Amino acid sequence: MTLPDPRLHAAMQAAVQRILNTASSTASRVVDALGMLALSAKSNAQRQAYMSAQFDLQRKLSAFNMTFTSVLNEKVAQEITPRVSGRSLASTDWSTLSLVGDSEVEEEVTAHRLGLEIEHECEWELRELDAYMGSLLGLGRPDPERNPIRPDIIGKALFRSIEAVTPEAAVRKTLAGELGHGLAKSMRQCYGAIVADFSARGIQPVGLAVRSHAISGTGGVTSPGVPLRNTGPGALTDQRQAAQALSALFGMPTPAGFGPSGPGSLGSGAGGLASTLDQLSRAPAPGGRPAPASPAADAQMLDVIRRLAYLTSGPGGLEGPASGPGGWSASGMPAGAAGGMGTSTAPGGLHSGLSGLMAVNLIRAHRDELMRASTGALDHMVIDIVASLFDQILSDPKVPPQMARQIARLQLPVLRVALKDVQFFSSRSHPVRKFVNRMASVACAFDDFDEGSGKRFMSLVRELVQQIVEGDFDQMDLYEGKLRALEAFVQEQAQDEAQAHAEAVALLANKEAQLRIVHRHEMQVQGALASIGVHDFIRDFLVKVWSQVEVEATMRYGAQADTTKRIRRAGRELVMSVQPKATPADRKQFILALPQMMKTLNEGLALIHHPEDQKKAFFGELLPLHAQSLKGQPLTDFQMRQLDTHLQALDKLVVPTAEDVPATEMPAAVAAPETNFSPAEAQQIGLVAEEAIDWDGKIDIDLSAAGSDPAAQSDLDINLDGLEPEMRPEQPTQGIALVQHVQAGVAYQMHMDGQWKKVRLNWVSPGRTFFIFSHGKKHQTIVSMTGRMLTKMCETGRFRAFEQAYLIERAVARARKQLAELTANSQR
Repeated sequence: MTLPDPRLHAAMQAAVQRILNTASSTASRVVDALGMLALSAKSNAQRQAYMSAQFDLQRKLSAFNMTFTSVLNEKVAQEITPRVSGRSLASTDWSTLSLVGDSEVEEEVTAHRLGLEIEHECEWELRELDAYMGSLLGLGRPDPERNPIRPDIIGKALFRSIEAVTPEAAVRKTLAGELGHGLAKSMRQCYGAIVADFSARGIQPVGLAVRSHAISGTGGVTSPGVPLRNTGPGALTDQRQAAQALSALFGMPTPAGFGPSGPGSLGSGAGGLASTLDQLSRAPAPGGRPAPASPAADAQMLDVIRRLAYLTSGPGGLEGPASGPGGWSASGMPAGAAGGMGTSTAPGGLHSGLSGLMAVNLIRAHRDELMRASTGALDHMVIDIVASLFDQILSDPKVPPQMARQIARLQLPVLRVALKDVQFFSSRSHPVRKFVNRMASVACAFDDFDEGSGKRFMSLVRELVQQIVEGDFDQMDLYEGKLRALEAFVQEQAQDEAQAHAEAVALLANKEAQLRIVHRHEMQVQGALASIGVHDFIRDFLVKVWSQVEVEATMRYGAQADTTKRIRRAGRELVMSVQPKATPADRKQFILALPQMMKTLNEGLALIHHPEDQKKAFFGELLPLHAQSLKGQPLTDFQMRQLDTHLQALDKLVVPTAEDVPATEMPAAVAAPETNFSPAEAQQIGLVAEEAIDWDGKIDIDLSAAGSDPAAQSDLDINLDGLEPEMRPEQPTQGIALVQHVQAGVAYQMHMDGQWKKVRLNWVSPGRTFFIFSHGKKHQTIVSMTGRMLTKMCETGRFRAFEQAYLIERAVARARKQLAELTANSQR
């Protein structure tokens, strides 16, 4: 890249180098991941697709990196260099027109999809980066379309790199899916490092520049990375967009002065709700009113919020909705307080229909004071929406009451954030939303908060919430820091759980290490048998079954034990037993050796607890070949010498040790068979066997989370598909995709013994081969299962997340439904 500005040159070179390093390391990890996916594939076609993709990517990894480097540097240089049009439209005629090729269309579509995957994963980091780029490029504003290293550019470089790896369309599709997903996960940290580097170089984001305009509205402190705007027609348009987006999202009437301005207004047109969310994510912080307000108004609003937060932060301040001298209603509102959207009193207001809150709704309780402190119609709208959200949060039965009271203490800080940053409502990656959602999700995994880990967790939450209430809760860094502290506790708790079940963890860890060894030995045996002409079922038996026997014997008895040596020789004897016998002496020797060989085979299969039906099927195919070998055409001397040479290579194979196969190598293990466990081992770890599940039985719906009312449960786990992409659950909550996203310390629902049970995932093996769950309050019982078993339970709907959506997403969905109904009723 040739850049005129030395400071721009150095900063961009460092940023591009970070992206190149990230892409290179991601590609290396994807090579290993493709092998693991091939092992867990359910069909030969799928397995072949993964293996082909792994082979091509590993063989041309250097070409991938070189192409990515070249294309990314070229694209970034084009973005930074001023665009100069070199052609004249006047000279254009029909002869200069041409059709767009299929390859160009494919490149645009695939690159756009890859870029979108990165953008959705790194949304918050990109907002900060855009603010720095606006300053670095001299734009004076954050402009995502002018960011030289935006996800769209990286998506194009990734597509061109995949093209350099293979010409096969099917392989490209597989690589695009895996590389796109892996790079999207890695780019979040990469973008964060680039932002930190820009900050260290003294570059100031445009949102932190000296303010030359008055603050607009009582809540009008702009969100990070968004510059202040004046209160001219452009600012009013931005405020109108925010008001109309919130109105369309929650089904509320648009405040006076912010009504539709024409056919292109928000909430109308073909875009529907998806377009509304996109506009809301690009809208500035709400200004509060069309006319400029003094900084004193913002200071007054902040003072009111801090005072109310302080007064309610003491013990007993949020102990529930019971009536008292102050006249609290069942919903947490003062008697006679406003219940509608902007109205003073109205029957069936926002709080009507609730079954009772687990803590006082402070925003409703002090609504009049908050309304007086704010002077803008848009701020009034935000206050009512946040109050309605906390109605839903504090009445959600999936949230333990102890946690609900702690979340209730964050009502006023959350209100302040919503007044400052309207993107709080549309972005699931918002730090405040992530912190509240994570607290609620972790709390769902505990059944007892009076002792043990549940008590320690609640103590930590109280401390974190108190620090937020007493701190500068205007700053997003505060919430991000508390989220990191929460994640650190979850990691520490996972280690404690592993120590509590040390015997089961050690057993499963050894089994996973053994499976990695089996996988390596399988590849060795497969390579040795590649040049030997043998029946396919014998080849599969030696590669997939007998290699497990050899590993088990080596680990149990040692490599030099007589039993191990006899089992190792059985592979050669099996191949020779099906070869034609030339002389009577050969036939006699075969008949004499056959009983010992069969005994060894049976002994080895019993060692790994091979299923009886599969063993009978194998011997059923083997015995006819033995009979046929007694009267077949014998091999020539050359063929026998050649066969003996190949078998010598098989004899020289050495079973690798755990040190030879590091944990970073792809495990054999997503489809680890339960038959590798003895009955005593299975009982020790509570292993769930496939035959113990009635796969043909009917699964009843779970009503435990929402009482006995199915309608209540449907309200809690409301379908959020209509809110994509921003508000759809970030991770799958059911189905086969859930297998790759389960994490320790989180609650799930498992259908066992004919009923749904809430279980907590305590430990996941490094290769995600084995999982240990626990259930029960006082007397916990552990349940273990293999990756294959968990996959099958997810496929059949017998395993799913305890929360079908995160807390705030559930609250938004239910609030939208309730507010829309209230608005419709008020207009009748």
